[in-house]
Amino acid sequence: MGVKEDRLVESVLFSAGKPVGLEEIQETTGLAPKQVTEAIDNLMQSYNVDRKTETSIEIIKAGNKFTMQVKRHFIDQSLMVAKPEIKNDLLKTLALIAFHQPVKQSNLRHMIGERVYEDVDQLIGMHLIHSMPHGSTEVLTTTRLFPEYFGIDSTKPEEIREFLAKKVIGHIATPKPVNTEEKDDEPRDPEPDEGQQPQTQMQKED
Repeated sequence: MGVKEDRLVESVLFSAGKPVGLEEIQETTGLAPKQVTEAIDNLMQSYNVDRKTETSIEIIKAGNKFTMQVKRHFIDQSLMVAKPEIKNDLLKTLALIAFHQPVKQSNLRHMIGERVYEDVDQLIGMHLIHSMPHGSTEVLTTTRLFPEYFGIDSTKPEEIREFLAKKVIGHIATPKPVNTEEKDDEPRDPEPDEGQQPQTQMQKED
């Protein structure tokens, strides 16, 4: 196994910003499955064992995927410098995880559909949720960075749920204001003259 293959896989993990599977790494690098597996093993040995005390980066396995991330005790400083933006659809998924945690990924799929897998990958990459294997699925919980991200002064699940119900979920569900003003180009019924009786829908024939 050469250094070139290790560097190719390393570059994919570094630039992905989320957990990536073996097939995706193979498609991106053009390497054979065995080459990808060996490269990941070499990188995990290098980052997690050989240079463990020399780097703030680690490579971990998340389900059937792999991600390169900042070690947990360095995350607070690095994440607060570059606070990631969260789109509404992703925010809905995060809110559901926080509200129902611990929640199985299979149950979450019933709530939001197949996009759950992509959303979970993104949230893990943002260090806002944990994923732990549980049989054939994963159990999802928020990290300690979740309350910091939203400015919640608590790590208690019940207080986080209360916050979500009032702020996050309410913000997502707030409908857009409806414009009730009449357009200038729409015809309006003429106002009746003073003293004129309003016409009835049907008049008697003479």
